[in-house]
Amino acid sequence: MAHLFVLIYFFCDPLRQELMYKIREIKTKAEQSETMVQEICRDIKKLDFAKKHITTTITALHRLTMLVSAVEQLQVMASKRQYKEAAAQLEAVNQLCSHFEAYRDVPKITELREKFKNIKQILKSHVFSDFSSLGTGKESEESNLLQQLSEACLVVDALEASVREELVNNFCSRELTSYEQIFEGAELAKLDKTERRYAWIKRRMRTNEEIWTIFPSSWHVSYRLCIQFCKKTRKQLEDILNNQKEKPDVGTLLMALQRTLEFEDELAEKFGGGTRGREVGNEIEEIGRGENTTQSASDIRKKYEKKLAAHQGNATEEKDKELSVPGAGFNFRGIISSCFEPHLTVYTELEEKTLMENLEKLVQEETWDVEEGSQNNVLSSSMQLFLIIKRSLKRCSALTKNQTLFNLFKVFQRILKAYATKLFIRLPKGGTGIVAAATGMDGQIKTSDRDERVICYIVNSAEYCTNTSGELAESVSKIIDSQFADGVDMSEVQDEFSAVITRALVTLVHGLETKFDNEMAAMTRVPWGTLESVGDQSEYVNGINMILASSIPILGSLLSPIYFQFFLDKLASSLGPRFYANIFKCKQISETGAQQMLLDTQAVKTILLDIPSLGHQTSRAASYAKFVSREMSKAEALLKVILSPIDSVADTYRALLPEGTPMEFQRILELKGLKKADQQSILEDFNKHGPGITQPSTPPPPVATPVPTAPTVSLIQIPTSGGFLAPREDVLTRAAALGRGAATTGFKRFLALTEAAKDRKDGPFRKLFNA
Repeated sequence: MAHLFVLIYFFCDPLRQELMYKIREIKTKAEQSETMVQEICRDIKKLDFAKKHITTTITALHRLTMLVSAVEQLQVMASKRQYKEAAAQLEAVNQLCSHFEAYRDVPKITELREKFKNIKQILKSHVFSDFSSLGTGKESEESNLLQQLSEACLVVDALEASVREELVNNFCSRELTSYEQIFEGAELAKLDKTERRYAWIKRRMRTNEEIWTIFPSSWHVSYRLCIQFCKKTRKQLEDILNNQKEKPDVGTLLMALQRTLEFEDELAEKFGGGTRGREVGNEIEEIGRGENTTQSASDIRKKYEKKLAAHQGNATEEKDKELSVPGAGFNFRGIISSCFEPHLTVYTELEEKTLMENLEKLVQEETWDVEEGSQNNVLSSSMQLFLIIKRSLKRCSALTKNQTLFNLFKVFQRILKAYATKLFIRLPKGGTGIVAAATGMDGQIKTSDRDERVICYIVNSAEYCTNTSGELAESVSKIIDSQFADGVDMSEVQDEFSAVITRALVTLVHGLETKFDNEMAAMTRVPWGTLESVGDQSEYVNGINMILASSIPILGSLLSPIYFQFFLDKLASSLGPRFYANIFKCKQISETGAQQMLLDTQAVKTILLDIPSLGHQTSRAASYAKFVSREMSKAEALLKVILSPIDSVADTYRALLPEGTPMEFQRILELKGLKKADQQSILEDFNKHGPGITQPSTPPPPVATPVPTAPTVSLIQIPTSGGFLAPREDVLTRAAALGRGAATTGFKRFLALTEAAKDRKDGPFRKLFNA
């Protein structure tokens, strides 16, 4: 096997060496070929560079020849004022010069650029010189002047942008030179001549409209002329207003301002502005309509169709503005009229005087009645007052939306506060003077059926004014300048009207309470100590029922549910404690008398509970019923104490009236008919064990309105004491039979009432209502 490998090696080795030789030979030839190709490419690259440089040189020389020729031709055109040809040549020279930016240091190029610069300066001077004759009348004498100036505009466009700006500014200044001379004179430099200023510029633009067509539309010459006119006019008007020794006449001032605003609107419309004040009018029209729940579907649809149309109109105006206003546009509104703002104090003073006169007239002509079929039962003076305020707001918002509008809003606040005072004064008042104080009638309010209706109308009107004043503030905050929006607030005015509402409802309760005086007096005149049997409810209860039956239906139909509920709560908080205190005014109450009086108390309670149904407003009757039950339970507890036997009266009193006092307890003994000698031992025992039983107080149930009430006290277990007149179990049994847990505090109120009655300042028991 080894011999075989040796034989193969000797046979293949020559072949291998021959193959290696041929590979080296091929590699050598490849390197030679590569060297040959590189030499050929190097020669081609040199030729390519040479061709490129020759081409560039030829092109540069050709362009240089063209530039030299173009500059020479431009020089000839400039000297001959061939503006149309010069404009085209300027464009060509500018393009040729751009090719030689890299050769700025070459002397020949520098020389040509300086020459071109001088030619442009010559063209500028020629153009400015020719335009100086525009408006002098030469355009009518020389027929080709306008054509020449139109072609000169092409040259100006071909020159730098600063040349165009300078030319337009010079033209505008020259056009307004005569305006300054005319209206700076003593004859026309007056506020009442303001309208003639705007007539002058409009006439000037109308007269020269055809001539000014020589200017390209992209220059916006009329637009820039109006801007300069407005600035010069503003300065002159400021000088006139500041140099006046006395306050300007309001009519003259407003007429000048109105004409100025109309002129600004015309400019804004002409140069791309929108319709002024459309949305403002819509906002103002919404005042007083926020609470109108009787709008039909068609009314609502029309309202939103108007809003949609206004929105689309604004979008169209914005689009037109983008197309017509140069650059970012210029706000013509306020450019002149804003100079009137510091001098409009006389206008707000006049508006305030007019509004106050109208208010006085409305109040004098007010019938204090409402037409039949009226849905809101609001006085006509309230609605008329806001109509007048809306008209005043429209007038002012058409003139300004800045400080003056804010000052006028303050005027609205004062006017509305004055109206609130007028409503307050119209409320019925109590008796005054020495006779009233001596008879205890001081502070008592006597109201007729008409007075009650008027009070209800005042409540509804005050509520209308509260809501509408809020809408007024909201509308003003939307249209006034943003820097004043935060100060637009009607909370103080709304507080004034809320105070009128509260006082009116209190007056209504006082008037109704005064009607109860005869019935309360009749209650004390009943011979409770000699009654032989318990019968139907007493006559004074029928009187109370008749009084409520005649008044409540009317009040319920005129007052809104929330204010009717407030009135009911006040009435219950007044009549309940008054009835309780009136029991102490009786002379002597027998057991039969106490039973009759307890029956009467239940009847009065039932009458009070039926008031919501009587007034056809039962939405919150449940909470009112709890309130009445709590107030009347005091009188029931007192009568149950009077009904209790002598031996357990002290314990019953402690159980049902735990916060009672010895004085009150002594008065109960007198009502029971006990003699002084018999009272002494009971009082000593009562004082020995304290006036009442200490126990935690339970907070009263929630009521709809903040009526002051005493805390309800729940009866708990009475501690055993050897000094009690009766055992503990007997006391609790009697207390349960008489109405366990039904009593609340009452004697402290009674003491306060009696002390107030001595002074005769507020009338009997008036402080009870205001507690």
